[in-house]
Amino acid sequence: MIDRKALVSRHNPVIRGFDRYSCLSVGNGEYAFTVDATGLQTYPEEYEEDGVPLGHYSNWAWHTDPNPEGYRMEDFKLTYYETFNGRSVGFPYMPSGEMTEEYKFLKLNPHRLHLGRIQFILKLGDGEPAQKEHLNRTEQVLDLWSGVITSRFELAGKQTTVQTCCHPDKDMIAIHVESELIRTGQLQVAFHFPYGEWSRTGVNWGNSEGHRTDITAGSSTSACLVREMDQTSVAAQILWSDGKLVRNGEDAHRFLFIPEPMSDSFDLSFLSVPTISKAGAVNFQETLNASALYWEGFWSRGAAVELIESSDERAAELERRIILSQYLTAIQSSGSLPPQESGLTHNSWAGKFHLEMHWWHAVHFAYWNRHDLLENSLAWYRSILGKAQETAAFQGYEGARWPKCVPPDGVNAPCYIEPFLVWQQPHPIYYAELIHRITGSIETLELYAEIVFETAAFMASYAEWDEPNQRYVLGAPIAPAQEIYDHATTMNPTFELSYWSFGLSTANAWKEKLGQPRVELWDHVIAHLSPLPVVEGLYVAAETASNTFTEKAGLKDHPTMLAPLGLLPGCMVEEGTMRRTLEEVVQQWDWDATWGWDYPMAAMTAARLGEGKLALDLLLMDKKTNTFLPNGHNYQRPPLPTYLPGNGGLLTTVAMMAAGWDGGPDLAAPGFPQDGTWTVRHEGLIKMI
Repeated sequence: MIDRKALVSRHNPVIRGFDRYSCLSVGNGEYAFTVDATGLQTYPEEYEEDGVPLGHYSNWAWHTDPNPEGYRMEDFKLTYYETFNGRSVGFPYMPSGEMTEEYKFLKLNPHRLHLGRIQFILKLGDGEPAQKEHLNRTEQVLDLWSGVITSRFELAGKQTTVQTCCHPDKDMIAIHVESELIRTGQLQVAFHFPYGEWSRTGVNWGNSEGHRTDITAGSSTSACLVREMDQTSVAAQILWSDGKLVRNGEDAHRFLFIPEPMSDSFDLSFLSVPTISKAGAVNFQETLNASALYWEGFWSRGAAVELIESSDERAAELERRIILSQYLTAIQSSGSLPPQESGLTHNSWAGKFHLEMHWWHAVHFAYWNRHDLLENSLAWYRSILGKAQETAAFQGYEGARWPKCVPPDGVNAPCYIEPFLVWQQPHPIYYAELIHRITGSIETLELYAEIVFETAAFMASYAEWDEPNQRYVLGAPIAPAQEIYDHATTMNPTFELSYWSFGLSTANAWKEKLGQPRVELWDHVIAHLSPLPVVEGLYVAAETASNTFTEKAGLKDHPTMLAPLGLLPGCMVEEGTMRRTLEEVVQQWDWDATWGWDYPMAAMTAARLGEGKLALDLLLMDKKTNTFLPNGHNYQRPPLPTYLPGNGGLLTTVAMMAAGWDGGPDLAAPGFPQDGTWTVRHEGLIKMI
């Protein structure tokens, strides 16, 4: 039996000083609040330019800029491409680098709305503002077992301690502050509300006249605020213990909480809601209790992996990544929407989410025996099913064609590549199959049957018949998961072919489980899919990418020719060819031009091939995009310092390596090295498909 509290607690992040990349967050999957070293967002400028912006986001809060020109996706001029058999299909294409006003509006709207900055106003003894350089002995600890951040700092020799936590069921944070600065009037709290913006920070302080912030109700210990911004309305409720809330000067969007000067402590709660009628803030102690109860339950249920008894010196670091990745994906990726790649920490791609990344963000929840956290976001697919069906029908296909990078309404904006990607199409079938394997219930089959069958219907109609060669082909136009290839000419990408086989086979198996006849077309496509393209004994990126391993240009981005045996269970794969391909990828690939999920993807392939040592080497490869910061975030590059697909991918891979996979060897932790250097204790994991 694993001592889960000891396992989790030994990886509590401890941050000293103002580390612009290692700010900490609290959240509940639908909502998150990110803080600097003070426990609030006191010095945000230190994090914005070349760090992690201090976000404050909820899945429901989005903003759209004014649209005086009336731009609509329905009116965007389509570009038509001929498919393999000469049929003309329209796409909302915009050449890379081109920017029209119409394109910019459609691309950047709607965007996630920053719910407001909450910061300390710290003053020196003479009343001048205290800069971060004036703070000493700063230290933060995130207690993962309770979900509480405790921050400590000194100003002018006076100690301040701040506890920050998030309610598990409300879009609300609560803080408890103990400080010698209260009696001297050197510590207050400001609430500042920005105009919405698509940028990484999500804030625009230069358009104060473009929105309103009004106090609509209040008492001696509470206030209700309503914000009106174009077509967006947001409300907030603030509770406090001792003090008063006042407007801060002439800024109509800034409010100041002044604590009672006769006390050394105070509590504050801040709740964000769509309308004030949904207000229901609770005090700090109730929030603290709810947070502690939720996180103890989170860590106690589901699965656990412990590596501390391993002799490999990398075990402690891998265990740290495992624990912190579970926390980060729980607070950022477990809500009712597929998450954006930076979660709820800061904006990326205007806050929109990438459906091809949904697998990497969230499938691990099921493998770690928390499938409800994956299912939270699957209802969204049903909500946009009609639009996905309309897209497919407009393009002349059956079923539902899922979009790529979208806001909650599921409408894909114009782009040079996004409308052409298809490897997100089989994802819902994978999710549904995984959940059914866990529940084994007819209710699961009935719940997801429409999504599975509409997805399969599109996939089968998308594959085109090549009469001379008696086979089905995928594309062109098609953008493969390795996005470096021309969508207008690419055909038969390797990963997509294998995923088509998996998806259609699984969908027809569902037909049988529900007592329905198999679909003959689906079986015909499966039986006659083009083989995975091979050049000189190696799987290449696509049939049209024969130079994958002979030209440097083909060795960048994602080595997705490995995915058919790793991420997928090996549909259409010849093991010897995949083994040679893995060896070539390891030796030749430009690993400096990859992304955070490429390392777990390659590691899964190595594990299925029985190469446990190589799997660990790949999973822990020392590369910039495989960096896991002190707060657990997977760093990529300056515009994207947080990348949750890397965290989710690591968790899926570890679950597979520890618990095994369908048809895998009957060994303890079969994906880890079997040479005695790794002692893997685990409980509750689900075997991988």
